[in-house]
Amino acid sequence: MKIIGVVAGGPRDLLPDLKKYQDLVTEWAGADRGVVYLADENIAMAKALGDFDSISKEEREELEQKGTNLSIYPSEKDKTDTELALDWAIEQKPDEIYLFGTTGGRLDHLYANIFLLMKQFDEGVRIILADKNNEVTFFKEGSYEVRESSHFPYLSFIPFKSDVKELTLEGFKYPLHKRFVPFASTLCISNELIQPKGTFSFKSGILMMVRSRDDSSLPY
Repeated sequence: MKIIGVVAGGPRDLLPDLKKYQDLVTEWAGADRGVVYLADENIAMAKALGDFDSISKEEREELEQKGTNLSIYPSEKDKTDTELALDWAIEQKPDEIYLFGTTGGRLDHLYANIFLLMKQFDEGVRIILADKNNEVTFFKEGSYEVRESSHFPYLSFIPFKSDVKELTLEGFKYPLHKRFVPFASTLCISNELIQPKGTFSFKSGILMMVRSRDDSSLPY
């Protein structure tokens, strides 16, 4: 299974321990300051790109001294550095892509990065946005299985862009059966599994699943 990890330049304190993903991720890419984060962890990159306007001259020189091959883009462009890195990752035809360093800080960046997950439906690759406290994935209509996780005990299901029809949750503390859930509803916030695995299904719409935890001081 080919899995690419893309690390962007969001706040470092929200990054999970990237080394714990090394057995999962087969290739890494850095976007802008995310290149520094990967280099600091001595994680080899298949791609390092961006306008690098968020790193210092000294940091850039250090990257070049380490032999990091930087693909430099102009600051004025039609796509963010994160989207450019995601597009590169999609071109590699992986099975999954993880986006790190894409939450916290500026809200416009956060919303833009969440919308980037929609690319998976055109490209046929699962994209997961992950930080220290959350994992975010999108789903189209169908039936899916979800397994219990001690790291992310809470699950929220949020209709995205439109209503969701006939949402069914089984194996959850708060089950549902063929429930209509309108766009912007908070009905399915903060649920929990009561079995080792559960299922969710729905007939139409796009559903955002957020797996979360409260205590950011716990190791991950």
